[in-house]
Amino acid sequence: MNSIPEKSQDDHRPIIVRLGRNLRLSDHQPLLAAQQSGRPVIPVFIADDAFFALGAAPKWRFGLGLAAFSEQLEKIGSKLLLRRGDVQSVLLDLIHETQACAVLWERSYDPSSINRDTAIKMALGEEGIVAQSFSGALLIEPWEIATKTGGFYKVFTPFWRNLHQMIIAPPASTVSNLVSPTDWPKGEDIKDWQLGQGMMRGLDVVGDHICVGEKAAVDRCEKFLSDNCNEYNDKRDFPAIDATSKLSENLAYGEISPRLIWHLAQKVAHIDDVNVVPFIRQLAWRDFAWHLTYHTPHILDANWKAGWDTFPWITKGPEVLAWQRGQTGIELVDAAMRELYVTGRMHNRARMIAASYLTKHLMVDWRVGQEWFGDTLVDMDLAANAMGWQWVAGTGPDASPYFRVFNPDGQAEKFDKERKYRDFWLNPVQDGARQFAKAAPKSWNIDLNHRPKPLISLADGRARALTAYSSLKKSG
Repeated sequence: MNSIPEKSQDDHRPIIVRLGRNLRLSDHQPLLAAQQSGRPVIPVFIADDAFFALGAAPKWRFGLGLAAFSEQLEKIGSKLLLRRGDVQSVLLDLIHETQACAVLWERSYDPSSINRDTAIKMALGEEGIVAQSFSGALLIEPWEIATKTGGFYKVFTPFWRNLHQMIIAPPASTVSNLVSPTDWPKGEDIKDWQLGQGMMRGLDVVGDHICVGEKAAVDRCEKFLSDNCNEYNDKRDFPAIDATSKLSENLAYGEISPRLIWHLAQKVAHIDDVNVVPFIRQLAWRDFAWHLTYHTPHILDANWKAGWDTFPWITKGPEVLAWQRGQTGIELVDAAMRELYVTGRMHNRARMIAASYLTKHLMVDWRVGQEWFGDTLVDMDLAANAMGWQWVAGTGPDASPYFRVFNPDGQAEKFDKERKYRDFWLNPVQDGARQFAKAAPKSWNIDLNHRPKPLISLADGRARALTAYSSLKKSG
């Protein structure tokens, strides 16, 4: 069965809408299709093992998003049902409880989700239940954009050129009313899931830096487009300047859709405008990450390029702990790591520098950094995180060459010349440094008045990395 059965006077079977990272009412095609059917709608979020395995910061932030979306649904006469367990098993139980005739959801593109949803479609089909998936998480589906030879893209620039010329579908109408079932099935209380437990002392600190829910996300977008977009290209690389949209947080939980952002940007200026292009190009970069994840799923956990598996990466040790705790002795790197631990975010320029330092100067496996970001970022995006780390490490598609080693001190001189960023996070009297001391676990023994010596000189670290790379090339 491929379409939702038409509603009749004697047929009041509900539709189940399975929610994921799409916590919004605008541009929500599954909910809109359910609304338009006229049938009762049961929005449900199912917390499975993969959800509970999320890192501390994204899991906690996801919970806040679910709570905010629950309030949104109540305002339009509905509610959010929460259950936990294997997604397919929970759905089948819910179908039998409610006699639901259809299950709708928004697509995901990582291999685990694809395998899960393929199995669900087969299982529901055997039960005679409609199972439909919809687009909405990306600007364009990974299979809808291809090279001239019909293959997938491995380099961003031609991907961007193609996507930039394509017609991006307008966002779907906002869901305004959902019919409730006569009897709501029983659900769980999100408080019982204890999603903030892993945040420890950092919970209250990071909580001051987040922006939760659809309304806040749209307001954030509109404010950026009206106040900052015209200077984005000139100021986005300076971490001390508040010049970026910070919408990656809201995109990570689907509190705003990329298509809505794209079209809101068009209202401000033409899509080819010199000030808008650098911003929407970041949306395309996000799509590119998922394009590659769909076509080459090994990018998530293995070196994308062949020949890197014998590189002598370090995977643990004092170097890793020092980097995680902002104690490397390299000012810009330590400032970036402190920003991450306090806000759950890190400026993109700082991310590149901190990641380059870890993988090149310290020669630590990029997957170590990927895992730490996965635990601490409130804007954690599975595909973007993996591709970003592989790009910096030199192991990924369209990657920065391994021999391109960012010099953190040189970068600081160029992008933090007045030391505002470094001082905010490192100077003991500054608020950023004090917040870090408050958020950091006591076991870290943070002494704001003591700055550690560099783990290795920048020159020696660079030379060591290039020697290892040269040996890898010769052996390959």
